[in-house]
Amino acid sequence: MTEEPPAHAAFVAFTLAAATDRRVLGRMLRLLTDDVARLTRGEPALGDTDATLAVLPARLTVTFGFGPGLYRAAGLPSPVADLPAFAIDRLEKRWSGGDLMLQICADDPLTVAHAQRMLIKDARPFAAVRWVQQGFRRSPGLEAPGRTQRNVLGQLDGTANPRGAELDTAVWNPDGSTTLVLRRIRAEIEKWDLLSTGDKENAVGRRLDSGAPLSGSTEFDEPDFTVLDEAGLPNMPDFSHVTRARVTDPAKKILRRPYNYDGVPDALGRPDAGLIFAAYQRDTASQYVPIQQRLAERDLLNQWITPIGSAVFAIPPGCPEGGWIGEQLLS
Repeated sequence: MTEEPPAHAAFVAFTLAAATDRRVLGRMLRLLTDDVARLTRGEPALGDTDATLAVLPARLTVTFGFGPGLYRAAGLPSPVADLPAFAIDRLEKRWSGGDLMLQICADDPLTVAHAQRMLIKDARPFAAVRWVQQGFRRSPGLEAPGRTQRNVLGQLDGTANPRGAELDTAVWNPDGSTTLVLRRIRAEIEKWDLLSTGDKENAVGRRLDSGAPLSGSTEFDEPDFTVLDEAGLPNMPDFSHVTRARVTDPAKKILRRPYNYDGVPDALGRPDAGLIFAAYQRDTASQYVPIQQRLAERDLLNQWITPIGSAVFAIPPGCPEGGWIGEQLLS
């Protein structure tokens, strides 16, 4: 998840069957881990009737997420919990929660679709699909590697991500685990379109073209909150998204890895679009929640975005060849 994100993603959440216990979880996770190991090598999963669709893995990765319900089924304490309620939330059950989540990413949408179908098929005896969220980013080769991606509002999204040693401190626990907050955020694009460039930049706190903070000249300039404009007001408004999301302690930062979504327009042609906002951090309560609380309180961008889905998962460590995801937890 710290590598360059592939262009396409599907986040698939499941609700475990009522009788699921630790033994059943082990059977399910062994099977799904074997599927993932084969598919990421460009090999068909066992029982794959469309083997030719597996031969081009296209940087396929699959990340497992364990929700609070999985820990309850295993009879274990959960390291994650649902987020507290935020005033801006308009959450819909169809995009929220989940006992198990699979994040399937690749540079080819056919690869993602095939992996998604195989994993859902093999999970069927153990769990029901709760929701599927599909997203996209710009394809590899269109921009230089490492360039910050734009979201559907035209913003560069992820400029403030931790890097290097800071990333390791912010994201990874000593055992190689982390946590994921996944938020589905609807964007009121047509209302956003009515704003001037200056109004958009004041809401975000960055130049739309370069991503530079309003107090600076290049994307990665550190915002300077002491700079005043000609009227004597702060160049970085207190209500801007950048100001509200600012974190100075490297250990409290989060890794943003968002994907855009663009669904079917309604009968009047109004878009159903927004962001599948994926945030990774060692500890959700001490890192993500304080940021989201500040954003919910006063982020001007809230006028054009609405969270409609929310889920939290623990991301377990990987496993060696021949092992299976969750083995350390359940054995």
